Amino acid sequence: MKALIAAGGRATRLRPITWTINKHLIPLANKPMLWYVLKKVTDAGIKDIIINVNPGEVAEMSRVLGDGSEFGARVTYVEQRGGAKGLAHVVANAEEHLQGERFLFFLGDNIILGSINRFVERFQQENLDCMIALSRVKDPQRFGVAEFHPDGSLKRTVEKPQDPPSDFAVTGIYLFDEKFFEAFKTVAPSARGEYEITDVITWYIEHGKTGHEEITGWWKDTGTPDALIEGNALIMDDLPREAFCVACDVPDGAQVQGMVTIGKGTRVSPDCLIRGPVVIGEDCDIHGSYIGPYTAIGNGVKIHNSEVEHSIVLSGATIDTARRIVNSLIGQNATLVDSQRTHPKTGHRLIVGDNSLVEL
Repeated sequence: MKALIAAGGRATRLRPITWTINKHLIPLANKPMLWYVLKKVTDAGIKDIIINVNPGEVAEMSRVLGDGSEFGARVTYVEQRGGAKGLAHVVANAEEHLQGERFLFFLGDNIILGSINRFVERFQQENLDCMIALSRVKDPQRFGVAEFHPDGSLKRTVEKPQDPPSDFAVTGIYLFDEKFFEAFKTVAPSARGEYEITDVITWYIEHGKTGHEEITGWWKDTGTPDALIEGNALIMDDLPREAFCVACDVPDGAQVQGMVTIGKGTRVSPDCLIRGPVVIGEDCDIHGSYIGPYTAIGNGVKIHNSEVEHSIVLSGATIDTARRIVNSLIGQNATLVDSQRTHPKTGHRLIVGDNSLVEL
């Protein structure tokens, strides 16, 4: 089998972070989000992988993720042509690589607990034409949703319905046989101008043997800052103990509790408390601070006299504030300081990008 991973889009809900970084390269536990997808795919035995990217982003993607050799795989990058026209169009864009193949289609911003092996194995062993993974959600209006016959078999899938027929969302894990491109030719753009993957799945339900299975662990569509922060925490909980290590000298006075990673060249002062799970990158400067659980800190970050917990801090950021930072996403080279240190009068000085959230 082959795999196609969708890693395009503009991720407008994650701006301003995504003005300068592709959403799928945002680090979770200090590894790019897409790294975890590649790990899931290759652990399922699929070693021939195509990654769909935005025009002009092949060089950056390949620089960060490489050619797949880290995973014993071969990765091919394909630019999206014709603009953003829906998930089914993403697959059609890769037809020259997938024609005549059975393949896995995986949305690169989906994070799940455990392996995808059982989905792939069932698709192969039962010789299914199509296989979809479902998950119960509280807000099915935001997703493609499955509708069932009274006997529990699939009737159809519908995209973002105002009146959902069930609370089962179609997650970003799909398996298709070689008839996908035949099905795609029957699909017309939806009211929002996109070729919906749910329409293709409905075609398979009507013309082939389609299976479905519920994801029993957690599944996270990391489309918002809150979802990213939660996904970061979930990944940390899922990391094996051996994944945590301290690669720098920590002074005797510093307290390092629980599962903690600290990268090479990072300096930690004796009056710090670091309570895991925490991942800290290389060449950071942590001075007089508390770093709380579920915090991921990139390379070259400075945190002085501050408290940070349940947050993602990207590389090069500086935090120096008496205010407690929680549930936050701090961008590359961003600076957080107390206003009293830069202004003699009471007040706050802000430089805030589009779609930002600031609580003072």
